[in-house]
Amino acid sequence: MLLGKRMAPYFVALIQHSLIGDYITGEGTQLFWPITSNGYGGGIKITSLTNISLEWIFFLTFLTIMLKTKDAWILFQHHPSNLLLLIPTLTILLPSFFRFPLYVPLGLIIPHLTYLTIFTLSILTDLKFTLKSS
Repeated sequence: MLLGKRMAPYFVALIQHSLIGDYITGEGTQLFWPITSNGYGGGIKITSLTNISLEWIFFLTFLTIMLKTKDAWILFQHHPSNLLLLIPTLTILLPSFFRFPLYVPLGLIIPHLTYLTIFTLSILTDLKFTLKSS
């Protein structure tokens, strides 16, 4: 809130993941997996048209804001924190390609691949800079 509109894309991403990805479509999201297998959430199936539509709306909103604020280009600049993107990269890879711990509907593969591409390019940019400077 203190940073104003510069935080908007990150706020949209946080809301999208927490509210839609975890709670609303938590037809059995295992919030504390692997500690417990209890499912939580609103009960909308992850494969439902409602979920896919909501995910696409928030994904396109996020991309629009990132491009409009020019924050997307910052991700392709060297910064040591780019390596932290390995965490969301792995969370994208696991369900998308290994069906672990959940299934990703075909309609959501494009947003997953877009995020994966952005994160991977950001990580590679930082690795390239690190290798050149050593």
